[in-house]
Amino acid sequence: MNYPLYLGRRLALGGDGRKSSPGVKVATAAIALSVTVMTASIAIVLGFKREITDKVVGFTSHIVMTANPGPGEDNTVTLTPTLKGLLDSQPYIDGYSVQVSLPAILKTPNDFKGIFLRNLDDSTTRRFIGSCLIKGSMPNWSVDSTRFDVLVSRIAANQLSLSQGDKVDCFFINQDVKVRRLRVAGIYDSHFDAYDDLMVYGSRQLSDIFSGLKESQGSSILVSTNDFSKLDESTDRLRRTLEKALAEGLIYRSYYVENAHTNGANYFHWLSMLDMNVIVVLTLMMVVGCVTLISGMLTIILDKKRFIGLMKALGATTGKMRQVFVYLALRVAIAGMLAGNVLILGLLWIQDRYHVFRLDPTSYYIDFVPVEFDWTAIALLNIGVLAVAYLSLLLPSRIIARISPAETMRSE
Repeated sequence: MNYPLYLGRRLALGGDGRKSSPGVKVATAAIALSVTVMTASIAIVLGFKREITDKVVGFTSHIVMTANPGPGEDNTVTLTPTLKGLLDSQPYIDGYSVQVSLPAILKTPNDFKGIFLRNLDDSTTRRFIGSCLIKGSMPNWSVDSTRFDVLVSRIAANQLSLSQGDKVDCFFINQDVKVRRLRVAGIYDSHFDAYDDLMVYGSRQLSDIFSGLKESQGSSILVSTNDFSKLDESTDRLRRTLEKALAEGLIYRSYYVENAHTNGANYFHWLSMLDMNVIVVLTLMMVVGCVTLISGMLTIILDKKRFIGLMKALGATTGKMRQVFVYLALRVAIAGMLAGNVLILGLLWIQDRYHVFRLDPTSYYIDFVPVEFDWTAIALLNIGVLAVAYLSLLLPSRIIARISPAETMRSE
């Protein structure tokens, strides 16, 4: 008979084979609670990172190239065949597009507002703004190119008392004044008030009418990469490539190259603070789980002191008895981990699907608690909990060596 496993089972079940001892129940609940809180913390923070990153990228793209004008030059960028070939040759670049961003004024009979008019032809931007749409529909300029439909933010709509289908005059002032009457096709709300307060989205044709630019010209070039985790590295590579091309005379002007990390520095700094919070939560919950597990094991050892002494008197070695408690630790940890994982993964799935728990978007930039399932992180967390639970039992199990069969018999 495998005595360590048999005795471990008897101890885990409280000795009578029917129910767990209070110490085991408390330790199991502590492990389950720790796993629940730690998994929730990781999933929610990863969810926040995904949502905030998507919003910053939606407004600014991964990398933004703008002109560095010299004497007598303007800040218009031109996607020349040479520059296009240069971008196509970079393996880390997934795609690029020219964006026009023009300062303009929206005017109603009672009020006016300064905005930036941007073209919505880029597929990434269109998909992002479409996901933020709260009223109306996305304009389809291919159906009626003469129809100047635009998307305005909830903030602008409230300030100008605009609703879907309303008309508003848009003024662009450069060397002369140009005006077009626009139709509000939809209203979006990204909860990024700094961007929502300024951005109005229309067709490239509308931007060209105001700016007089050619199709290959714009205010900036939006570049998307194939690996966001290497964004800073890709930005440096593109910057060096453009500087080398300028030095060799392949391109005729220099460019500022910035990425989402610099354009959305405030948001990413806020996310880094969340990382620190997660570290604190993981540390505290791991300590709580270990302390409860150790105290539970000490309780069991003291409660089974006579039993341990009897087994030693019958010939069981200290090493064998310690194996019993190692088995017990693994049993308690695994039971707690299974309970915690089933509970929290179910709750996280419900939250991810139905957004039950809501947030104040003015404080969190999003109106629900986001969730991201990273199965690698969840697996590593469970492995770490199991390892710590195993190690935490080594100390209390040493007390078994001090239990003397003779003393336990005399005390009884």
